[in-house]
Amino acid sequence: MAKKTKGQELQEKLTWKFPNIGKERPELVEKAEKYCHGYKRFLNVGKTERECVREAVRLLKKAGYKPFKRTDEYQPGDKVYFVNREKALIATTFGKRPIAEGLRLNGAHIDSPRLDLKPNPLYEKDEVALFKTHYYGGIRKYQWGTIPLALHGVVVKKNGDLEDICIGEDEDDPVFCVTDLLPHLSAKQNERPLKDGLKGEELNIVVGSLPYEDEEVKEGVKLMALSLLYEKYGMTEKDFFRAELEMVPAAKAKDVGLDRSLIGAYGQDDRVCAYTALTAEIDVKKPEFTTVTILTDKEETGSDGNTGLDSDYVLHYIEDLAELEGVAVRDVLRNSLCLSSDVNAAFDPTFSDVYEPRNSCYINKGCVLTKYTGARGKAGSNDASAETMARVIAMMESAGVYWQAGELGAVDAGGGGTIAKLVARMDVDTVDLGVPILSMHSPFELASKLDVYQTYKAFKAFYQ
Repeated sequence: MAKKTKGQELQEKLTWKFPNIGKERPELVEKAEKYCHGYKRFLNVGKTERECVREAVRLLKKAGYKPFKRTDEYQPGDKVYFVNREKALIATTFGKRPIAEGLRLNGAHIDSPRLDLKPNPLYEKDEVALFKTHYYGGIRKYQWGTIPLALHGVVVKKNGDLEDICIGEDEDDPVFCVTDLLPHLSAKQNERPLKDGLKGEELNIVVGSLPYEDEEVKEGVKLMALSLLYEKYGMTEKDFFRAELEMVPAAKAKDVGLDRSLIGAYGQDDRVCAYTALTAEIDVKKPEFTTVTILTDKEETGSDGNTGLDSDYVLHYIEDLAELEGVAVRDVLRNSLCLSSDVNAAFDPTFSDVYEPRNSCYINKGCVLTKYTGARGKAGSNDASAETMARVIAMMESAGVYWQAGELGAVDAGGGGTIAKLVARMDVDTVDLGVPILSMHSPFELASKLDVYQTYKAFKAFYQ
């Protein structure tokens, strides 16, 4: 091998490119594959925020976590959890250092874009029964037409009983769908801009087409649908007003590509960060700093509501932790460090014009550290400090984690936000870290198994 020139040596010393993990460490492919078996199961059983919380509690209990009690005393290594209204969760492993020295916070969200049923959804038109929907979060509406959908949610019946509803996930279950025009009749529809290919009030779900067998009944198809719901769940039409019902893609998580290097599934934004954070939390034993792992709700609609991060439920939990040691919560917050664990848009070679290649994240290059989000002038962004970036990068590199930097598209192409600014508002140093995603917010998102595994390793290093 020829001796390197002085210029080549200087170039190697001063310049940097994020490596492809598959090229540099092909032996990690098998470890990532093994780790992602559990992740795919989590995606399949947790398609709503309630289901994610239920599965998270199951995993936490299995790992020895106990419900948090403000009046108890805790020792380093003790593990507890707190559930907020069945739709958000916090898990903690108590550390060796006093809480006044700060916490290691990690927040991911478990809600995903979907179609919610309206409060009064069921109607019949031209002898077809349909559900009216209101889309939740940022979706491209045309993507939700003519794909198999499953109905998930809960209904509180008049007697107060809470009934879980799930139709469309078992092999023998029926599924639902939104109809669309055939190409032969869509000349007028084709003139619409893409964002209006299907309009919000056209996202109507086909429920049934057979009438109830009674000639004296009006709207027999609607009655037939109601009778089937009553037979299976004991619910009536009035019960829809006491329900949370969501339409989500019925597809299961699948390996994608001849090499099986990717996972395709609904809801990877942001359940990929929720699962990696949760498993890293479970695997940490006696950390230096007390951990606070947050699986939160409502991020896709602005984090509003009492299960979203724009409420005070996380602050109240931290206040409870501070009271355990009789310290001021402001001191705890000021000394804490938080990862806002959310995904970023992976560079897509098919649509490269909306990315800035030098500052985009790529599949198979590891977890992505996102200094700022926001849109057009960093509006609505946390924008992490140089010191915060340095601390998190040092943690990852000391643990051999493959990481990369990224931003959400070219400067004037768009943008978005995360929970980072809401945590930073509590006087906590915060930065975004997560997984690069292709086809984000679609019914079938793609993530690299290597990136998923590296994100887990990053979270574990952050906690430990």
